[in-house]
Amino acid sequence: MEEGSVYKIIDLVGTSTKSWEDAVANVVAKAAKNLRDLRIAEVDELDVKIEDGKIVAYRARVKLSFKYEKE
Repeated sequence: MEEGSVYKIIDLVGTSTKSWEDAVANVVAKAAKNLRDLRIAEVDELDVKIEDGKIVAYRARVKLSFKYEKE
């Protein structure tokens, strides 16, 4: 980290019908379109959505940090 820099951390939840890895990748891809200078993604929680006894969606709660720049 740069000296004197400030970073903000946000929680986002990604979903996928394929895997947890894909759910995390969806979070990062979507966040990268709207946030600049992403630094770290930390997977905080994993769960699945179940219907009729089968997994229908994987969900990942991800903490993302990015450089905070107040203009």
